[in-house]
Amino acid sequence: MPSAQKSRPKYYDLNLLHLPLPGMVSILHRMTGVAMLMFLIPAALFLLQATLHSESGFNFWRNVLNFPIVKLAVLGLVWAYMHHLFAGIRYLVMDVHVAVTKESARLTAIAVLVMGLLATALVGARIW
Repeated sequence: MPSAQKSRPKYYDLNLLHLPLPGMVSILHRMTGVAMLMFLIPAALFLLQATLHSESGFNFWRNVLNFPIVKLAVLGLVWAYMHHLFAGIRYLVMDVHVAVTKESARLTAIAVLVMGLLATALVGARIW
């Protein structure tokens, strides 16, 4: 009698910390794209409409944006934009077969992370 195969549960390791650095940049690129689509673009359009509607609307939102917690949220969205921008440039360069080796992919991934954080720090220094 042949032995029946046991149906074993599948284990999916969703821990992203074991990914190589280019893989992390790729995942973050996708996550920041979703964050921009869901939060940044609607918020920017809403703020643009509200601040251009009247002077009182402009003053109201200027006061709201002075709260530290709101500034932190804005910095999070700025980081999402900057990371997505620099990672997108990285992928465009890789699409023309530049920097596609393992070592250069790692170096460009580090560059994306550093440039995103530096650009966010510059914006943070400006708004604080």
